[in-house]
Amino acid sequence: YKRQKLICRQVAQGLDMTASFLPKPVTGVNGSGMHTNLSVSQNGKNIFYSADGEEGISPLAWQFIDRILTSANDICLVLNSSVNSYRRLDPHFEAPNQIKASPTDRGSMVRIPIGNEKSARVEVRSVAPDANPYLTLYTVLRTGLEGPLTAGIRSQERYLPDNIYTAIENFSASEYNASLLGEDIRDKFAELKLSSADRCPRLLGSLIKRAEIQFHHEVTNQYLWSKF
Repeated sequence: YKRQKLICRQVAQGLDMTASFLPKPVTGVNGSGMHTNLSVSQNGKNIFYSADGEEGISPLAWQFIDRILTSANDICLVLNSSVNSYRRLDPHFEAPNQIKASPTDRGSMVRIPIGNEKSARVEVRSVAPDANPYLTLYTVLRTGLEGPLTAGIRSQERYLPDNIYTAIENFSASEYNASLLGEDIRDKFAELKLSSADRCPRLLGSLIKRAEIQFHHEVTNQYLWSKF
């Protein structure tokens, strides 16, 4: 992940441009996501694949998806941990803000790509590009394998938060997150994100604010790090 960021930055510099990993860097344009594709193998075999399964994946894979959908609002802050992340989750720009799974619907939080016995996988599309990749992978894998499971979750109409404050409330109140991360880490993470959110305008409107670019853009980051 760090190498990919470095390559993007170098390519951009070569084109006399700069790289930004903001989820929503430009007003009125589709945002950027860190679509996270996962599969699980056992004894060298992809156990998410099933030739006869619904959408070509196994019951285990569907259970993995259902567990993620069950805890979608609880873990949303991990996958979308900045104020700008919620600017991206706008349904007018093909954003995956719906808590459902689909092979084709780009508004679904989880997509099931076409695959075979080697490539069958689950794609979590709601992850923002500025999320912590290590915490994201841990959270998605553990939730998909061990998280709570609500029956009939795929038939429910639910949506991800449209602002970070709701996401923080959901995250902080979640007993599942206390077991996932530990109560102290859960509370500290929420505290840090609340502090960061309070430095941004609460009523964002539809325009990307200058401060969002200033404090998240790669050029500014490099400048600020040079001061330490």
